Amino acid sequence: MRSEGRPFLSPPLAPAPPHLMNIRPDWTSATTPFDATWSRMMNADQFQWMVRADMLEQLAMVKEDLDVEYIRGCGMFDDKMKAWTQDPRDFRLPGDQRPRYLNFQVIDYVFDRLQALGIRPLYTTSFTPSAMASGSLEIWQHSNTTQPKDLKQWTQFVRDGILHELSHRGLEEVSSWYFECWNEANLSGCFYGGTQAEWFELWAATYEGVKAACPDLRLGGPSTARGEWIEEFLDWTGERGCPPDYLISHFYNNDSEAEPLSPFDGPASHKVKDSPHFGAGVVRGTRKMLDARGFQGEVHWNEWGRSWFPADPAKETPLEAAYVAKTMCEVSQEADIFAFWCISDIYDQAGYGREEFQGNYGMLSLHGLRKPAYFAHMLLNQAAGERVELAEVDPEGLEGAVATRKGDQLSVLAYRYPAQVTDEVNSKEICISLPAGTDQIRVARIDRKHHNIKPLWDEMGAPAILRVSEAEELRAQNQLEFEHRGFQVEHKADETLIRLTLENPGVLLLHAEQ
Repeated sequence: MRSEGRPFLSPPLAPAPPHLMNIRPDWTSATTPFDATWSRMMNADQFQWMVRADMLEQLAMVKEDLDVEYIRGCGMFDDKMKAWTQDPRDFRLPGDQRPRYLNFQVIDYVFDRLQALGIRPLYTTSFTPSAMASGSLEIWQHSNTTQPKDLKQWTQFVRDGILHELSHRGLEEVSSWYFECWNEANLSGCFYGGTQAEWFELWAATYEGVKAACPDLRLGGPSTARGEWIEEFLDWTGERGCPPDYLISHFYNNDSEAEPLSPFDGPASHKVKDSPHFGAGVVRGTRKMLDARGFQGEVHWNEWGRSWFPADPAKETPLEAAYVAKTMCEVSQEADIFAFWCISDIYDQAGYGREEFQGNYGMLSLHGLRKPAYFAHMLLNQAAGERVELAEVDPEGLEGAVATRKGDQLSVLAYRYPAQVTDEVNSKEICISLPAGTDQIRVARIDRKHHNIKPLWDEMGAPAILRVSEAEELRAQNQLEFEHRGFQVEHKADETLIRLTLENPGVLLLHAEQ
């Protein structure tokens, strides 16, 4: 759970000159948790990808690098997953003359592989098998997003699927999973073909099926885009006696383009198009609203990112890493889970990309090369610990840092993010204050030259399809590395000062031992 309140701020320093970023943690202060909410759950886009060996290899890497606990994928009930299908023994009969039957063979294959990796699934009831659907609206590759035509049949289908898993895996395992109803039903005509009132009835039918299988299972919703529908959802489900066990929503920093009805906390200038602070404002606004209502359950932002555009070249760059670091440093303790969208470029919504780097959502390329956003998650994981007080670094909120303790290890995670997204890059000197006598200092950076694989691919001639030798060459240069150089150390009687530079956009993590 999130910690109560926010970290205390130490007295402000005199304004630093524009070419200097002063980071002066109070290493003796009271602390608040800086928990790794960003790596508890990850997204693999659609369940269908998790039958692929290469996606399973990437999931194994994510488990090792980030210790992910849960994997979410939409479309678990899509036709391609074969959950509701005709018995092949009836091949001589017209398809509609006998009822369909539950078939979890493909879904169980995915669950078995995840269990072998030490990862639990998010059991997501989406979307509608076409034989159950009330219409023909589709998203992705034949994912039917219309209301089930018979909600009683849907309830039984949901119940029977969970009963199968309880029988197959046992209560202890299945009760450790999270369950989710649908995905972004507020995006009408896209991820849902009905109205809000109709979706609330779908929620009630799903709730009935889950709780009929086992009342102790955790079902969450409304899984809306932009933090919308949450208050209406809580009011309606409270009146109907089917309240969520936890809340789910999504945000992207450029959701402001859609004139959202999101809860928001922040100045009006942060809610406009292209503001770098929009996403954090939605998280804080939602938290503030839920606190006012006295909501005590878990909150999951199980899809989030800088840009919802399916193709955005900046996703391959340090800008994406800086956004990940900035947002998690600001609001990661305001909820229980933040699941970045998404793990891999093994992905198909607006078209299945051919090129190794195509501006797609993935933190990993098609061949599993770590992009800057992935390394940002790795640095955040290493910075997790007990957060100490830190004076405000930048009143504009574009440059910042978090300082933590974990045993004898001291860590400072710093980021710089541009006011406007451009191709211009600049460097600034940073001065970090550590306790006197601190040693074993090492630094990892994400910038144009560090933990940024795409420029190396560009130097190869940007081959759309990598040869085996090319993939191996890039992988060899795609590891997290800390350096014991590239900075100056000044030992004083009462502190140790570390001087180094950080690009904008960019991220760095400094470790030291006390």
